Amino acid sequence: MAPKTLSSFLSPFTLPYHLTIPNTKLLNLHSKSTLILCRFSQPQKTHQKATVSETQLLDPPPEPDGTGAAAPTPGDRFLERHRSFEAAKVLLKEKKKKKKEKPVKVSTNVACCYGCGAPLQTSEPDAPGYSDPETYALKKKHHQLKTVICGRCKLLSHGHMITAVGGNGGYSGGKQFIMAEQLREKLAHLRHERALIVKLVDIVDFNGSFLARVRDLAGANPIILVITKVDLLPKGTDFNCIGDWVVEATAKKKLNVISVHLTSSKSLVGVTGVASEIQKEKKGRDVYVLGSANVGKSAFISALLKMMAENDPVAASAQKYKPIQSAVPGTTLGPIQINAFLGGGKLYDTPGVHLHHRQAAVVHSEDLPALAPQSRLRGQSFPNSQVSSGNGTAGNDNSNGLNGYSIFWGGLVRVDVLKVLPETRLTFYGPKSLQIHMVPSDKADEFYQKELGVLLTPPTGKQRADEWRGLETERQLQIKIEDVERPACDVAISGLGWITVEPLCKSSTSSDSRTEATAGELHLAVHVPKPVEIFVRPPLPVGKSGAEWYQYRELTEKEEEVRPKWHF
Repeated sequence: MAPKTLSSFLSPFTLPYHLTIPNTKLLNLHSKSTLILCRFSQPQKTHQKATVSETQLLDPPPEPDGTGAAAPTPGDRFLERHRSFEAAKVLLKEKKKKKKEKPVKVSTNVACCYGCGAPLQTSEPDAPGYSDPETYALKKKHHQLKTVICGRCKLLSHGHMITAVGGNGGYSGGKQFIMAEQLREKLAHLRHERALIVKLVDIVDFNGSFLARVRDLAGANPIILVITKVDLLPKGTDFNCIGDWVVEATAKKKLNVISVHLTSSKSLVGVTGVASEIQKEKKGRDVYVLGSANVGKSAFISALLKMMAENDPVAASAQKYKPIQSAVPGTTLGPIQINAFLGGGKLYDTPGVHLHHRQAAVVHSEDLPALAPQSRLRGQSFPNSQVSSGNGTAGNDNSNGLNGYSIFWGGLVRVDVLKVLPETRLTFYGPKSLQIHMVPSDKADEFYQKELGVLLTPPTGKQRADEWRGLETERQLQIKIEDVERPACDVAISGLGWITVEPLCKSSTSSDSRTEATAGELHLAVHVPKPVEIFVRPPLPVGKSGAEWYQYRELTEKEEEVRPKWHF
């Protein structure tokens, strides 16, 4: 006789309790087959038919000693059943955990400040979204809450530096009303939406602001890549070279980029092309403007609405209540819906993605303006007789070039020159407010401790200098020289700018130097605060000289088809 499974015995007539088994398959999965032997008493010899009552089945008479040893007791059966139930519960819990809940789209029914997207409130005057109770009540009565701007936005519009974001990627020194992680969660629903993504990247901080993991936010949605602040590039820059360089760098990311646009929200250059591309690719979908914090999303939207308003009355009316612009990273604290299109679909300004590896995440909130270039970049080169070193000597007086020297970029970056050619030149591109000083490497530590907060800023002031954790991260760079006619590479500092490394400056015409350079390597040590990232990338072709040495790569027919086109 084949052994029966446990489930065949689990019925109200064979168990001491009337329980309903929800799923016998689960019991079969988590319990072994058990043979149960039952012994019934012989019926007494009577003239009537013997009947077995339900009571007898549930509570059979006790067996004599030494018989029925293999039969489980009622307690054993109860324990076995209890274990099966527990195993079933565990399995169901694990199954529920594996089911990821779809992120909920942020509701637009909640009244929010049109300047920053923070929910309106009347209880905390210092918090984002605050409106005085009288104004709030009046606007609510007349159904005009969409026209309310909060007190924080009013202060930001007048130049006050008021941060509100804390956490990993947030900013120290100010009040932290919301965490950077919470802002990222507000964008989590995008990967499940049918949307058109307009992704912004700052050309001055291309690597630091690119959002390498943008696919986690955008999903498979098409992306229009917009490069901002191109008006800050050095005078004489050839934008054909810049456009090709950006497309080359983007192609390596393997994103669903349909086009690349070089723009300036200040001069409106390139914005018309973006507006046309959005109208072409929108197809009834919502349009979300994404980017890292302080990349210029709100300024771009203002410029976009201005250009669209010429032909679209809906965009013209949307200009009246557009997002606030500010130099403070984290100005926008929630998605801001803008009715900007005639043919359906909305335009959304989104909170900036706050990245912990940028310089803005490690400096004090009041030092943030020093990191943002306000005018066209001009490279500062070393060696250069016009820029004095920290010990009062000219940078080009040393016949050995930069070897044995350390260069400080404010208080945020230190470059130790370990081994370079005598003709090697380093050119710094970044905000002018950060002064650059060069000192002998054996005096660098003493100079940094003495001048931090004074000559080397940020951090600014004695108190912030005492709280400063220093340049904790050091990265050793070994740069191979492949072509002496062009820069070897750029060393980009996340959230600040970049340093162009030229093995031989143009003034060097010695054939011996060129022969030595072809077979050589450059050794540098770069120090930055933790956890700021350092990127080594192909050199960005800026200035008049960039067009002279930049080389366009030959493309195959397949690459020509797949490669996104750039516009300016």
